[in-house]
This record gives sequence, C-alpha cells and structure tokens, in this order.
Amino acid sequence: MKTIFFSSNFNILEEWEKRDSNNTISVVSDIESLENKNNLDDSIVVADYDSVAHDINTLISSNTIPKHLVVLESVPEIVTGKMLIAHGIKAYGNSRMLSIHYKQMIQTIKNKKVWTYPELTAALVHSAKRNKLNNDSINLIENRLTQKEQEVVYLVIEGYTNDAIASELEITVRTVKAHVSSIFSKLHVNDRIALVLLLK
Repeated sequence: MKTIFFSSNFNILEEWEKRDSNNTISVVSDIESLENKNNLDDSIVVADYDSVAHDINTLISSNTIPKHLVVLESVPEIVTGKMLIAHGIKAYGNSRMLSIHYKQMIQTIKNKKVWTYPELTAALVHSAKRNKLNNDSINLIENRLTQKEQEVVYLVIEGYTNDAIASELEITVRTVKAHVSSIFSKLHVNDRIALVLLLK
C-alpha cells in the first residue's frame, strides 16, 4: 500500500518523507491533484490538517473522503478528533509524532482498524459511556448478541479492559477475547473505537 502525503506546507512534507522512507510515497498539495490520483482506495492518504483543513472539510461534506485517510495536526484537539473519526477518518494525531508511533498508526490502518492517540480514545469511550444508548443501538445489541455477549459489550462501551471484564464477569480473559471477537464479527466492526462509534 503506497502513501500519499497531502499538504501545502513543504517543511511538513519534507519531515514526513524522512519519517516514511520505507514506503512508496507521492505528494499532493491541493484537492484536485489528490482526486486525480490513480488507485486512491489502495493508498493511505496522510493529510496535514493545518494546511489543508478546508480541503478535508470539503471531502467530508461531499462524502468523498479517501478510504484510508489519516489526518494529522500540529496541536491535535479531542473535539476535532471526535468529529473526524465520526466522519470516517481512519486516524487522527500529532503531525510531528515520533516515528515509532507513526509506524504503529500506519500498521493499524493496514490492519483495517482505526488509530487514535490515547487521550482521544479515552474521550471517545467516555462520551459513549456518558451518552445513553439509543433504542436502535439497544435493539441491535439485543437482536444480534447472546446474553453473555450483551454483558460484555456494555462493559466494553464503559471502557473496561479485557482483564477488568474478566474480573467483573468472573470468566477468563481468553473467554472475554472470544466474546469480543464474536461481538465485532456480529456487529461488523473491526475494533473498540468502531464499536463505540456504531453504538453511541
């Protein structure tokens, strides 16, 4: 999977190219160039929100965001991250994150999961906990999940770890992992963030 860097800030582009020297990289600086790229669905698009926010917002409002869009910002904000993730962005974080975190983020996206930094993940889980589930979400849970899976899914939404769920329900961590995997499969999500976004 190749990487497309989307920014009008040449300093950021240079920094990103150094950090991602192992992948096939191309660079675009405007929305027209991005939309003219071949095989956009087979690429990870890393966008610099500081310089192309207007373009990202245009893609969101027209419902034409690339399939694997990463949005990075010099000062990430939880509110911005929640909005972007809710609109289908696959990752949101600091544009100057360490290389190790960048590589983890790219691998997470290649694994078809959503990546966020820890504080944003906690905020997403907390907002789902704070907002009571609507009737559609409750019906989905009750119609698709077994009784034990329902117990597990509510604890996942509350932000419990697998270990904490195992302790709460007096089952093994291995059993919790099996239930969580089954829940993801039955609700057609890949990870906890996607589960929270689906149900909240």
